[in-house]
Amino acid sequence: MKPFKYAAVSPADHGTPAMAFGKHVIRMMAANTGGSLGMLEAFVPPGGGPPLHIHDREDEFFRVLSGRFGFWCAGDYLELGAGGCIALPRGVPHRFQNVGKVEGHLMVVVMPGGFESFFPIVELGKPQTPEEIASIAAEFGLTFLPPEDQNAA
Repeated sequence: MKPFKYAAVSPADHGTPAMAFGKHVIRMMAANTGGSLGMLEAFVPPGGGPPLHIHDREDEFFRVLSGRFGFWCAGDYLELGAGGCIALPRGVPHRFQNVGKVEGHLMVVVMPGGFESFFPIVELGKPQTPEEIASIAAEFGLTFLPPEDQNAA
């Protein structure tokens, strides 16, 4: 990986689409930032969002670009609309959900970078079972928590 000595740029309407678990656009890869960060956009339908999960390797920063989202983290819950931001620490169970009536749009920054590659890898691998998904997730330090824990966040 090259050292992060020059600006990493993602012009408007550029990025690499990844259609795993919904529509994502990878805007900045860890390889372009010396591993410092990765950035993606997520387009989330009403009611959509990941189950409760834990990232072992990275912190996450979210900015709501449009729509309204609920965020659960370490037993806390809050809602954010367009322009709202939240940072979630690694190692802590969390999830988010589009709680609005229209598609929502998030900017997600992961620090350090690397997790942004999860969605293209899932798209390429086309896992069919929860076990296959969990196997890919484990390669990225991601653990999905059991359904009975979903209300614990």
